[in-house]
Amino acid sequence: MNVVLGPLFWLIDTVINLYIWILIAGVVLSWLVAFNVINTSNRFVYLVGDFLSRVTDPVLRPIRRILPNLGGIDISPMVLILLLLFGQQVLRNVALSLS
Repeated sequence: MNVVLGPLFWLIDTVINLYIWILIAGVVLSWLVAFNVINTSNRFVYLVGDFLSRVTDPVLRPIRRILPNLGGIDISPMVLILLLLFGQQVLRNVALSLS
């Protein structure tokens, strides 16, 4: 059983890590655009921003509906990262208990 579950837990853990980095990249890109460091009229910047938005917005949208409006501050990525880290830790504990 561990022959199948070990790699499966590793794969899920890796996907969670990758998604956390995608969230961080989306936040950094939005700050750079907001502070006019980079411009979305650049085709590459637009494509990267569009990709990050398409990947993260469906997951962030329900969290944004629950959180109160804090003006121009969006803490939904931070909430999602904390939830993902919690889930990752639970997954690791389950993997350790099964081994």
